[in-house]
Amino acid sequence: MNNVIRTETLRPFSDGWTPPTGEEIKAVLSLVEERSGNKFTGVDASKYIGLPSETGRGKGSRTFRRWCKEGGIPYAAWALLCYKAGFGVIWEADEQKGEN
Repeated sequence: MNNVIRTETLRPFSDGWTPPTGEEIKAVLSLVEERSGNKFTGVDASKYIGLPSETGRGKGSRTFRRWCKEGGIPYAAWALLCYKAGFGVIWEADEQKGEN
């Protein structure tokens, strides 16, 4: 595991999840890039997690940039990014991950 990302940010929400810092969010973006071999920008991340686009009323990438600077990313958005980065299904407790 990347030593920049604390294990407490990779827990289920109900199991004492600690929100990631902006640096940890950026580290997950880098892991997505490494894993895919393609650039994965804040705009890409915004689209992936379902933030509104810049067209119309949406300010998705602006919101994502704020999270990268200040933290405060919602759990669901963080969990999706962690999944894409290869951390698996962090929203389920370990004993539930193997169940169908």
